[in-house]
Amino acid sequence: MTSNPDNINSLSDKLEALLKRQENFSREINNLRNEIDRLKSTEKELEEEVKQINPETEPVFEGKKETSISGYQIPQHTKKVVIKRVVSPINKPKKTNGNLEKIIGENLINKIGIAITVIGVAIGAKYSIENELISPLTRIILGYLSGLGLLGVGVKLKSKYENYSAVLVSGAVAIMYFITYSAYDFYHLLPQFLAFALMVIFTVFTVFAAITYNRQIIALFGFVGAYAIPFLLSDGSGNVPALFSYMAIINIGILVIALVKYWKSLYYSSFGLTWLVYFIWFASNYQSTKHFSLALTFLTIFFVTFYLTFLVYKLRRKEKFDTNDIILLLGNSFVFYGIGYALLENHTTGEQLLGLFTLCNAFIHLIVSAVIYRQKLADRNLFYLVSGLVLVFITIAFLVQLDGNWVTLLWVGEAALLFWIARTKNAHLYEKLSYPLMILAFLSIIHDWVTVYDVGNFEASITPIFNVNFLSSILFIASFGLINILNHNKKYTSAFASKTGIYKTISIFIPAILILTIYYAFRLEIANYWNQIYADITSTVASEGRQYRQYDLGKFKIIWILNYSLLFVSLLTFFNFKKLKNPLLELLNLGLITLSLAVFLVQGLYILSELRESYLDQVMSQSNQGGMFMIGIRYISFVFVSLALFTCHRYLRPHFVKRNLKIPFDYLLHVSIVWIASSELINWMDIADSAQSYKLGLSILWGTYSLFLIALGIWKKKKHVRVGAIALFGVTLIKLFFYDISHLDTISKTIVFVSLGVLLLIISFLYNKYRHIISEETAD
Repeated sequence: MTSNPDNINSLSDKLEALLKRQENFSREINNLRNEIDRLKSTEKELEEEVKQINPETEPVFEGKKETSISGYQIPQHTKKVVIKRVVSPINKPKKTNGNLEKIIGENLINKIGIAITVIGVAIGAKYSIENELISPLTRIILGYLSGLGLLGVGVKLKSKYENYSAVLVSGAVAIMYFITYSAYDFYHLLPQFLAFALMVIFTVFTVFAAITYNRQIIALFGFVGAYAIPFLLSDGSGNVPALFSYMAIINIGILVIALVKYWKSLYYSSFGLTWLVYFIWFASNYQSTKHFSLALTFLTIFFVTFYLTFLVYKLRRKEKFDTNDIILLLGNSFVFYGIGYALLENHTTGEQLLGLFTLCNAFIHLIVSAVIYRQKLADRNLFYLVSGLVLVFITIAFLVQLDGNWVTLLWVGEAALLFWIARTKNAHLYEKLSYPLMILAFLSIIHDWVTVYDVGNFEASITPIFNVNFLSSILFIASFGLINILNHNKKYTSAFASKTGIYKTISIFIPAILILTIYYAFRLEIANYWNQIYADITSTVASEGRQYRQYDLGKFKIIWILNYSLLFVSLLTFFNFKKLKNPLLELLNLGLITLSLAVFLVQGLYILSELRESYLDQVMSQSNQGGMFMIGIRYISFVFVSLALFTCHRYLRPHFVKRNLKIPFDYLLHVSIVWIASSELINWMDIADSAQSYKLGLSILWGTYSLFLIALGIWKKKKHVRVGAIALFGVTLIKLFFYDISHLDTISKTIVFVSLGVLLLIISFLYNKYRHIISEETAD
């Protein structure tokens, strides 16, 4: 009894303690709520007062430290304090248009003015020429006086107005070029030597002025603007040597500037204008008999000049090449080689020197690479690029001499070279440049295939495999093989992040081109082989006046293409299984195998049956190329089908395939077996002259195979196999009642009905006997 009061007292004490603690918690909660409300009101008052001082404010600080503004103390434990700086209307900067006005007034207007002045002088000179207002000599003298006067004013103003002076000097130089070119080409007042001596002097002065002023505008107006002179003052005389010599002098001046300055806009302009003028002339007025030496000479001068221009400054300063530099360097080489090839190809003697011309290109790049290597100039990537060009042109030289597809090889060689430099030397810029070349090379080889392996053109004899077109395809494959190996080498990094869409696209794009190229390189050779046989036999038959069913050769061609396709996908599957183990290629392989088998079952077996009919009809003459092979080829095809199914089955191993593909494979396997077995049954019944009984035979074959599938499905515990067997038996019964009955005699009907009935009874017996196995499988 005494224990109860003690327990009651103890519990009462605990209850009182808890009540006190609850009161303390409630008091603390109220205090915190009040403090938060006070801080919120303080912050709002502060912001309202700041806004009253000046509504235009801007935030400058956010923090939690204690500070004071306008007498307000902001506690340190404030959650977030926003301090704003007051911008006084008096100190606020006023917006002016001074900068824009300065740009227009001091820079833009004078450039527009000098351009208009030069154009005005040119128009006035042309008008005076056309209307014969003044004599040619007077025109030239006045032109020189105008240029010298403008030059004098520019030099005079250099000390105080350097920018303005530079514009005047550039305009004066352009006028000097105008007048000298006109005096020589139009009026013949100056001999050639004197005219070009004056142009050299003007060029030297322009180089000196541009470097002294350190103004690109002088070079732009003096050189690039001078390109327009021959066209503004042209009278249609067509003095091409004078025009190209004039352009060569200007380009050499730009080369000299490149020794100390790297003015990209100047280089881009001169490069584009020079090659544009040359190409327009070449496309419209070039005549091989008249202009061959002239065209080749100035083509070489322009190429060498621009090559040195793009290299000299970078090599002297040992600077790295960026994207634009590489594009210009490659573009210059491509333009030179492309136009040079066209010049030689259309010349009777030059077409024999195409290989030598290609080797000369390799030699030029070899000299440059040797200089870079010996002097240790520029970055190593430039050395690899130029050295790669040497190898590319040496390779192409042999094929060009053999009338090869040099454009395709040039592009794919450049692509492989750039990709190799990018991955091995970690120069991502080169990788980005290689992708457009890959696309161009792929499109080019497709064009080559369409042109060379024209289905309707069997006139030209091409030796299978041992021909330059196939060699070009092999070199293309080798280049893309190297690219693919580098792309999958984990030691090297890509220019794109590994998880981006671009990287994934590239990882599919490169192997896809490689696989397609390998497949079509051999496929086209197979088709071409049969096309050549067709052409040879057709000509023989025509000469002997005999009839011949040449279209059977086309059937052989189709069968061998199908056999090759099955072999290709089988080898690709085996290679991926053993070496690559690529899951994406795994799905592609399975899809290609399924597609190849479907095409063979639908088209291939039909073609084989037509070959059998041709053999049995004995319509082939003594020139028959088939004979018993028209029957035997079907068994060769079955070997390729078996190989494709075997390699497909290898993919079903669980340690490799992460998807359950056993059910689709079983359906593919048994459909192929039933289809081929049916074709084979018809084949032998037709040979035995029992074609009328093949309907009966097919029904029995399908029923028997259904029984086999039922037994196999029970043994292997494969429900899908048993379901497929029942479906096949259902198709057999439909065929029996709706087709066979109307075409079979009484004995045949009896045989097929009894046979199928017995098979059904056996199937039912198997289901009953092994129902416990089927039940356990269903339960699992």
